[in-house]
Amino acid sequence: MDLRPENIQRVLSKYKFHDVVLEELQKIDRIYPGMIPSTAPYTCSDGIQKELLKLIGNLPVQFQGRSYNFPIQLWLLDSFPFSPPVCLLRPTANMVIREGKHVNPSGRIFLPGLQNWDYPKSSVVGLLNEMTAKFEEDPPLSSKPTGDNKDPHALLSYVSNLQLNDGASRYQDKPINKVTVIGGGDLGIASVMSILSKCKVNKLVFIDVAESSTKGGGTDLEIFSLPKVELSRDFSASAGSKVIVVTANTWSSEQSYVSLVQTNVDLYRGFIHHLARFSPGAIMIVASQPVDIMTHVAWRQSGLPPTQVIGAGCNLDSERLSHVLNIKLNTHQPAWVIGELSDNKVAVMSNIGLSSSVQPEIAPTSNSAKPLLDRAFEMTKNQGQRSWSVGLSIADITNSVLTDKNKCHSVSTLAKGWAGIGAEVFLSVPCVIGSNGSTRLAGVSLGQEEDSKLRESVTSLSNLMNQLRL
Repeated sequence: MDLRPENIQRVLSKYKFHDVVLEELQKIDRIYPGMIPSTAPYTCSDGIQKELLKLIGNLPVQFQGRSYNFPIQLWLLDSFPFSPPVCLLRPTANMVIREGKHVNPSGRIFLPGLQNWDYPKSSVVGLLNEMTAKFEEDPPLSSKPTGDNKDPHALLSYVSNLQLNDGASRYQDKPINKVTVIGGGDLGIASVMSILSKCKVNKLVFIDVAESSTKGGGTDLEIFSLPKVELSRDFSASAGSKVIVVTANTWSSEQSYVSLVQTNVDLYRGFIHHLARFSPGAIMIVASQPVDIMTHVAWRQSGLPPTQVIGAGCNLDSERLSHVLNIKLNTHQPAWVIGELSDNKVAVMSNIGLSSSVQPEIAPTSNSAKPLLDRAFEMTKNQGQRSWSVGLSIADITNSVLTDKNKCHSVSTLAKGWAGIGAEVFLSVPCVIGSNGSTRLAGVSLGQEEDSKLRESVTSLSNLMNQLRL
C-alpha cells in the first residue's frame, strides 16, 4: 500500500490518531494487499465537506462455486479508527445493486461489525472478513440484464439473482413494503399482529431491545413462526424499511418523573441513530411513553426531517371521536383530538363531510357545534389506551404510509409555527399522512378554553425537554 504521495501524506497528517491510522493501514495491506488508498472530498451528514482518505478495492467472494469480485470503497473518517469506516459498494456500469439486509439502494453497507464497532477489538480486516461472509450468503450485486446480452455468465448471474429473490416474479426494482417494529412486550406484539392484519407487507422485522423493560414476546413469535416475520437483535436487519415503529420503553426505580423519562431517553440514544442510518427514507412512528416527549427525542437523535418522525399521539382518541360523531350522533364530519396526550388534549372538527374528496380543514370554533363536539368527546373518555387498541391505531397510520393514502391523522409532530406556537415542541395536530410522511393541516384560532390547554401543554413539554440530557 503506497502512502508516499503528497496528497495522501497531507490528508493523513490531519487525522486525530495519525500513528494508529498508519498501523491499521499496514494491517489491512498485509491481509488485503489489493486495497488502494486515495484522497477525495467527503460530504458529512451536516453538509460539511472534508478531504478524507478512502480505500478502493475488490472483495473476492465465492458464490455457488464461482468467484466474484465485488468493488467496494471504505471512507476513513478523521476520527478513525475510534469510529468505523463508511463502507460502500462501487457498482460498475453493467452491475445493479441488490437491496437487502446489509445493503441499501444507494450501495451503503451495514453490518453488525459496523454497528458494534469498538476499537481496538474492531478492525477493518475483521470488517472485510465479515463482509465477505455476509456477501457469500447474500450477494449484493448482480449483472445488469440487457435485451441483447449474449454473455452466458451474465445471464446466469441474472438468473441467480432472480432465484435469490424467491422466484423470477420479483424484480430488483419492485417496491418492497418492509416494516420494522422495535420493542417487545404487549404493545410491540400488538403492533406486529395489527400491522400483519391491516397492511400489505412483504417483510416485518421484529427487534426486541434487550435493555427495554417491555421486552418479551419474541420467543413466542419464533416458536409459532409467523409468515413474513423476521426476528432479530441486530438493528441492521431494519435496513430498507419504509416504516419503523418504536414501542420500546424502560423504567427505572427513580422516583422523579424527569428521571423516569430520562431512562427512556438513554435507551433511545442506543439505537435511534442506527435506525435512521439504516433506513434514511423511513417514516418513524413512535409509541413509547410519554409519546410527545419521546417523539421529540427521536427526531433530535435521528437527524431525520420532522415530517418523517411522528408519534402515535392522539390518533386513537381521534378515531374514536369520529366514530362516535358518525355512528352514535349521526354527524358525518371528521373530528380530531389535538394537543398533548394528557388531560389537556382538546377536540376540533373538520369543516367538510366524511365523503368529500377535498382535503379537510379544521373548522374555526363555533358556539353551535361545540356542545355536540363536547358531548362526543365525553363519550370517548375512560375507554383507556390498551395495547391492542394502540396497536390497531399504529397499524392504521402505517397503512396510510405504505399505501400513500393521504389520510388525515392526529399524530404527534413538530408543532412550532402551528396556531401561533413559538416553542419547539411535539404535539398531536391533524396531519395528512402518505408515503413521504406528514403534512400538517393549517392551524386555526381556538376557543379560549382550548387555547389555554394547548398553551399549558406547550409550557409543560418545553420545561421537561429542557431538563433532559439528549
